[in-house]
Amino acid sequence: MAIKLKARDQLFIGIIVLVHVVFFLLACGYRHIYMGDSFEYIYEALNIKQYFFFYSGNPALPISPEYMTQRQPGYPLFLLCVYLFTVNNWVVLVLQNMLSVFNIYYCRKVLIRIGYDMKHDWLLLLLVIAYPSQFINANTIAPDILLQTFTLLYLGNFISFVREKQLKYALWMSLLLVAGMLVKPVLYPFAIVHILIVIIVAIRYKVSMQRPVLIAIVPFCAVLLYCYGNYMRTGKFHFTSNQSFNAIFYYYTWYSSKDGTKKADEFLVKERRTINSIPDYSERYDYANQRGMELLQQNFIPYLAFHLKNSARIFMEPGKAEMDLFTGRLTYGRLYSREQTGFFATWREKGWGGMNEYIRNNPSLPVVMVVLLFNCIRLVGLVMFFFRRNVHWLVRSFILVLLCYFAVAAGPIANTRYFLPVSLIAIGCAVMGFYKSPGKTAIV
Repeated sequence: MAIKLKARDQLFIGIIVLVHVVFFLLACGYRHIYMGDSFEYIYEALNIKQYFFFYSGNPALPISPEYMTQRQPGYPLFLLCVYLFTVNNWVVLVLQNMLSVFNIYYCRKVLIRIGYDMKHDWLLLLLVIAYPSQFINANTIAPDILLQTFTLLYLGNFISFVREKQLKYALWMSLLLVAGMLVKPVLYPFAIVHILIVIIVAIRYKVSMQRPVLIAIVPFCAVLLYCYGNYMRTGKFHFTSNQSFNAIFYYYTWYSSKDGTKKADEFLVKERRTINSIPDYSERYDYANQRGMELLQQNFIPYLAFHLKNSARIFMEPGKAEMDLFTGRLTYGRLYSREQTGFFATWREKGWGGMNEYIRNNPSLPVVMVVLLFNCIRLVGLVMFFFRRNVHWLVRSFILVLLCYFAVAAGPIANTRYFLPVSLIAIGCAVMGFYKSPGKTAIV
C-alpha cells in the first residue's frame, strides 16, 4: 500500500526537489562535476567491475600499495551499481540528488521525534537552501552525500535506542557506523566513541551489559578485520594510507599560515622526497606517522591552537572555493598553486588596498556573504539548542559529540565538504534552538 504524505510533507519535498533540479541543471551547464579525488573512486569502481581488484589507481601504471587502501570501497561500490549497466556519471548524479532529497526529508523526520515543529519548515528550508554545499556535493562525483546518509541513519537509530530502550537499534547503529567507515575513513576512530555511547545508554537504562558490549564492539572488530585485510594485501596493518598522508599534510597548512606558501611548499617537498625514497611501503607509512608525531611534539601548543581554531571555523565556512570550482571560475591547478589569492591571503599581503581588486576578481563574493550570514544565524541557533532542556540530555550530548568529532577530524583542512555529513543535523538543531517546543519534559 502506498504511503500517503500529508500536504505539508508534499510541499516540503516539492520545494527540496525543485532546488535539486535547479542545481542539477546548473551542473549540466557548468559541467564541473569532478573534484580532486573523483577519478580515484572511478578507477576503483572500474577496477572492481573489470578485475574485481579493489584499487584506486590507474591499472595501466605500476601497482602502488598506497592506492590499494587510499579509498574505501563503499563509494566505488555505489558507483558500481550504475557502472554495471552504464558508465555514465550523470546517472550517478541523479541518484545522489535523490539521496540528498531523502537525507533532508529524513533529517526532518528524525528532528520531529525530538520536538521539532513543522510550522518552522520555512526556516529549515531557508537554512538548507542557504547552504549550497548540500546541492553542489549532490552534483559532484564524491562520497560525501552517501556518508551523510549513513550519519543521519546512525543518529535516527540512536534516538530510537534512547526512546525504545531496545538493543536492535544499537545493532543498527553499529552496522551503519561500519557502512560509514567503508565510505570514508574519517569515521573509523569513532568506533571507540561508539562503544562508550552504547555503554552509557545501556547503563542509563539498566540494560544487562553483556549483549550491549558485544553489539558495541562490532565496529571496532570490523576495523581490526579491515586492517588485517589491508595487511594481507600490502604488508602493513592499517585502515587507510590517507592517515600517513595527512600526518604530514596537516603541518603543511600550519606552515603555510605561519611562514607563507613558499616555505610550506619547501617543507612538503622535502618531506615527500624523504618518504618516497623509502622502498618498503610499511616503512614509508610508519615513517610518515612517526614524523607527524615528532612535529606534533615539537610544536604541540601552537599547532593545537591552530588545529582547534580551524576546527571551529568549519561551523562558519561558506565554501567559496567549492562554489567557484562548481561554476568553473576556479580550477584545482589554481587552488593548489603557490599563488594564494584567497581573502585572508590577500588581506595579509595587501591589507585594505587589496580588497577592491579581490572583489573585482571574485564575483561570487555577494553569494558567499549571504551564505556566511546564514551560517552565523545557524551557529546562534545551534548554541541555543544545546541549552534546550526539553530535548533529552543524552540526545543533545550525542549531537554535540558528533558535530565536534567531525570538526576536530577536519582540523586545518576544514571545508564545507568535511562538514557535510553533519550539516543537516546542525541546521535542524539550529531551527529548534530558535523556539521552545511545547511541554516541559525532555522529548526523546
